[in-house]
Amino acid sequence: MLRLVPDGRRLARATQVRGAFRRFKNELYEEYPYLLPAWHAFRDVRARRRAVEWLVDNSLADEEAGERFVAERRDPDLP
Repeated sequence: MLRLVPDGRRLARATQVRGAFRRFKNELYEEYPYLLPAWHAFRDVRARRRAVEWLVDNSLADEEAGERFVAERRDPDLP
């Protein structure tokens, strides 16, 4: 039987202790490979936004340009 929606309990368990991010990724790769494109898109958008926010917070980038960059990079749609 094909499960289209991951079991939230399994993913929640994977994130409870040290090494949680690795276990979360392993769970995705092993059990939910169809979610990988959405996960990578989400991860990439959030990482870029955090990087620009850090640059602005440390006066290494213009605040207005940073706000525009963040506003233009919305979270991707979920599958």
